[in-house]
Amino acid sequence: MLTRDDVLKTIDDLPKEFSLDEIIDRLIILEKIDTGLDQSKNNETISTNEAKEQLAKWLK
Repeated sequence: MLTRDDVLKTIDDLPKEFSLDEIIDRLIILEKIDTGLDQSKNNETISTNEAKEQLAKWLK
């Protein structure tokens, strides 16, 4: 889960003028990275070979 500090740092890193889409995109990316790190810590990942097998099934 994102923290207020993460969001504030992201906002602080933006240029003086920015679009709403830009801040939303950055926050979505930040959340996805945070989710991935949590999944990694909880061993909720798959190996490269498993990913290749799944991808091969999807691409049929």
